[in-house]
Amino acid sequence: MSELQTTNQNQLPATGVKGLSQFLNSDSVKAKFTEILGQKGVGFISSVLSVVNSNPMLQKADQNSVYTASLLAASLDLPINSNLGLAYIVPYKQKQPDGTYKDVAQFQLGYRGFKTLAQRSGQFLKMNDTDVKEGELLNFDRMTGEMKFEWIQDSKERLSKKTVGYLSYFKLLNGFESYYYMTTEEVEAHAKKYSQTYKKYGTGLWKDEFSAMSLKTVTKMNLSKNAPLSIEMQRAVLADQAVIKNDNFTSSESFDVETEYVDHEEVALDVDAVSESKQRARIVEHITNAKDLASLEQVKANVDPTVDLDLFTLYDDKARELKGKK
Repeated sequence: MSELQTTNQNQLPATGVKGLSQFLNSDSVKAKFTEILGQKGVGFISSVLSVVNSNPMLQKADQNSVYTASLLAASLDLPINSNLGLAYIVPYKQKQPDGTYKDVAQFQLGYRGFKTLAQRSGQFLKMNDTDVKEGELLNFDRMTGEMKFEWIQDSKERLSKKTVGYLSYFKLLNGFESYYYMTTEEVEAHAKKYSQTYKKYGTGLWKDEFSAMSLKTVTKMNLSKNAPLSIEMQRAVLADQAVIKNDNFTSSESFDVETEYVDHEEVALDVDAVSESKQRARIVEHITNAKDLASLEQVKANVDPTVDLDLFTLYDDKARELKGKK
């Protein structure tokens, strides 16, 4: 049974956080979340209300769309928390037939969300993504999909090179490997197709965080096209960046999700990828401009060779340089 609100002509529902809190904390809605998440259901509702409370645009959004986006995230067991970067509820304005705009909420799978769902299957041995610099791609067999790279090891040299593309890679436990590569020009065309702001004005997130958005794009394309898709992943790919029209998917044996895609003005903010990109840029700048070891060591805790070997190498080279000046 659907728990979507219907408006009584004689009594308008409360709006904003108060109205949403009343709706989500109703017995029938709490039962939906508890059915999916067990004891975590009530806590999940609280986290959704916290997100809405911190976002004035979400406070104005249609409550049903907030509810269905939240329930979809719950069905995937992906918390709505921007610090985790797994899934988001994102507000935007939906154009109506009469030319007016309605505030609604869409579900968006985060950059880490794609990887998390893939890893849950237990079929992946390795998974990674990276930019590709000029001269690193030696050969690309379009028939077999096999690629050969020669990666630039010197971090300073690599940072100075032009980025020519973006790559997603995974290897399954059974030995199957998949590369998904897009040139910078192909990513640019993709951005203009799906972001009207970027297409019309050359502004927005695709301009400010092109690299982070590009890495998310190749990761999503590689997993959705070439990886074994669990039921969860199929549902997530279908629902990503869409308004979820009802809550029937919770009782559907086929896990079908009824969605609505609208030509909106901007691809929603992928906070985790963007924040990581900005933080890395600040660390690179700090390392490059460090005048002494004391200044350099201020970012030491943020440099991990198991996470970002290029950044670690840059740090290590700078440390050796400064030690040589003593």
